[in-house]
Amino acid sequence: MSLVLEGVTKKCRMSIKKDLLGKGQLINRLASQVGDRKKAIEILQKRGHLSSDGKTLTAKGIERDSMSASDRAIDRAAKRTGKPLNYFYYNQFTNTAKLLNK
Repeated sequence: MSLVLEGVTKKCRMSIKKDLLGKGQLINRLASQVGDRKKAIEILQKRGHLSSDGKTLTAKGIERDSMSASDRAIDRAAKRTGKPLNYFYYNQFTNTAKLLNK
């Protein structure tokens, strides 16, 4: 996100707690991103990562939960572009993966 103040552009960075970047933080990280744990659970259920009880991860959810935030971002970018995982690097401030200069 960029803010323009009197002709000057400043980059704003999301403040994500470092403990939410690791593995096993799928629900907590999404809850911090959307601002509500209940909403995060609904999103994960809709994606098929969480069962209808809202507590049990599905096989797909277990796979995603075993990935770190960087692993998930790189996986999303690789699936979207069809390029190999090792073609990307992770930006923790934007939670995105960008192509390396190859």
